[in-house]
Amino acid sequence: MATPAQCRKAVKELTDKYHAVDAEARKKNIPDRTIELVLLDLDLRFRGHVRDGQLCDIVEEDAGTLQPKPNVRVVTSSDDFIEMTEGRLKFAHAWAKGRVRLDASMRDLLRLRSVL
Repeated sequence: MATPAQCRKAVKELTDKYHAVDAEARKKNIPDRTIELVLLDLDLRFRGHVRDGQLCDIVEEDAGTLQPKPNVRVVTSSDDFIEMTEGRLKFAHAWAKGRVRLDASMRDLLRLRSVL
């Protein structure tokens, strides 16, 4: 099992990769949304917002804390999250094998895919 520190680092790296994408493309293709990552084995959640193409306000919370439903929710294990962020596990493969669950509208999925 990955540690919370490893997951924090991976969230930071993922945020940096997101911001490396052209700002105009992000702003054009991704509307304002609430995004949540739930790491089941650590009982840990990261929440953030996309505003004007920027990923901001990322906070770490206990997964048991009640929050409004996000627009996009990714649920996985800490190990699978680390593997996906390092490129050792492809998201589509993890999703097809049930190692990651994605709760989002089809429109949001297509928009995120077009940018990332």
